[in-house]
Amino acid sequence: KSMLFLGFLLVFLGLALPGTQGKVFSRCEMVKILRRNGFEGFAGTTVADWMCLVKHESDYNTKAYNNNGPSRDYGIFQINSKYWCNDGRTPGSVNGCRVSCSKLQDDNLEDDIRCAKKIAQQARGLSPWYGWKNHCRGRNLSSYVKGC
Repeated sequence: KSMLFLGFLLVFLGLALPGTQGKVFSRCEMVKILRRNGFEGFAGTTVADWMCLVKHESDYNTKAYNNNGPSRDYGIFQINSKYWCNDGRTPGSVNGCRVSCSKLQDDNLEDDIRCAKKIAQQARGLSPWYGWKNHCRGRNLSSYVKGC
């Protein structure tokens, strides 16, 4: 009887705490999210650009994390703690997006999208992302959106 109660409690907690798990999106799921959120043509970029960026930065995984020494990159867009989010550990963090870095690792992409767009708008493109510069810039990226 107590095990049954524990089971219900765990299910309830899982439902009561949305956005606490990370998520790995499928390619076409990600394309739809980017299209729905106005990434096509944003700051001179295409959805294919963003798809290539997300593939090489996080492999579509909202939980992605990368330690760069003094700073860290968080979430699906690998947003940096020195300039854009606050992780409570990065000295001199600017927190330009006014967001906690941990919020960039949940399955709710609203704050990630807002911040990524702010970065792209300020940079007038995707040059702040090394994944995009090294793997996507100047290439045919049609395969990233094909069939979606």
